[in-house]
Amino acid sequence: METLNFIHWKNDQWWIGYLEEYPDYQTQGESLEELKVNLKDLYKDITTGEIPGIRKLAKLEVE
Repeated sequence: METLNFIHWKNDQWWIGYLEEYPDYQTQGESLEELKVNLKDLYKDITTGEIPGIRKLAKLEVE
């Protein structure tokens, strides 16, 4: 099982969030639990190529 970081906040009636590695792709839910389910679905769509042209976070070592 993989563990991912996500950012979330409550905006009026919705919980909004995104995966830390993919900040361009947000989702929402009526509860924090629903948001987590939607984030899992979003991750699946991202990693299976369902969403084309994904921007990814990477690290670069410099001297």
